[in-house]
Amino acid sequence: MTDLADPPRTRSRSVHLRVPGAVDVRVLRRSLVTVVVVALATAALVVYQLTTGDFPLELERVWATLSGRGTLGEEFIVYDLRLPRILTAVLAGAAFGASGAVYQSVTRNPLGSPDIIGFTFGAAFGAIFAIVILDGSGWTVTVGALAGGLGVAVLVYALAYRGGGVQGYRLILVGIGVSAVLASLISYLILKANILDAQEAYVWLTGSLNNRGWDDVRIGVVGLALLAPVLVALGPGLRMTEMGDDAARALGVTVERHRIAALGFGAALCAVAVLCAGPVTFVALAAPQIARRLTGSPTVQVVPSLVVGALLLLASDTAAQKLVPTADLPVGIMTLGLGGAYLAWLIAREGRTRIG
Repeated sequence: MTDLADPPRTRSRSVHLRVPGAVDVRVLRRSLVTVVVVALATAALVVYQLTTGDFPLELERVWATLSGRGTLGEEFIVYDLRLPRILTAVLAGAAFGASGAVYQSVTRNPLGSPDIIGFTFGAAFGAIFAIVILDGSGWTVTVGALAGGLGVAVLVYALAYRGGGVQGYRLILVGIGVSAVLASLISYLILKANILDAQEAYVWLTGSLNNRGWDDVRIGVVGLALLAPVLVALGPGLRMTEMGDDAARALGVTVERHRIAALGFGAALCAVAVLCAGPVTFVALAAPQIARRLTGSPTVQVVPSLVVGALLLLASDTAAQKLVPTADLPVGIMTLGLGGAYLAWLIAREGRTRIG
């Protein structure tokens, strides 16, 4: 059973995928179509970014370069300037989308995303602490971001734990408080840094894909390859917990073990995304809800959220580059503007739903 498995009421619209040597996989047809269409849209946007810019390239020249038949200038444009940035956007967006789906499932609330709860800030604090205080780089920053994200996950869970479990709204409220504390600590670290490090940290905190390289791509590939399958495997159990803890236990789900595993692996994947692109806001918040509406599913799902997250971040980066070509805007500014409007709409909608 995969994360694309259909809810019981829609089994008539499901299809089977048979993989040699594996069990049958039942998927919701609309979810499968959504994943394929969004993936194709992402691929089209990748082609668009590869062929446009300050140095336009025809599609055949891009293909020739990727096949090893390009000129030195074309290889520099494709391999050094464009492809690492594009792949980083896709990988980081996918990581944000998948982690956002897990957290919204755990909290049973569309506001329960890593950037709202504080795990994104935790990873950012760990990375900036490693840069400013430890004067580190490379693996030091990687370890710092992972430690920050996981540490905040443990802290928020411990503070929100009451009566043998964790309630979604308590987790969100505690996370918002922890986020505020982390934001002040990050500001303090930037004040302690020299002017060059502070300027770089500020741009990075906004969320930027500028000057991304193949090291960022490798981090994203390894992180997604190791963590995304685990989150997909946790999906069926998490969806059962959305029916209520008692109902999930009756179906054989170890509720708190599933929650702890989801929070831990989700925080690690969120930290990977932050390492690749910085703490880009609102992708983790919006991608699962957009995916849920596209698939028509009653719950958020990891795989559709993953592909929608990849498309969202890549599209936001494309808009940031094309709207003001001379400014080279950080992608976080674009997602912040769009995400702020989305968050206001979501809160208003949730309020009307609860009042009604």
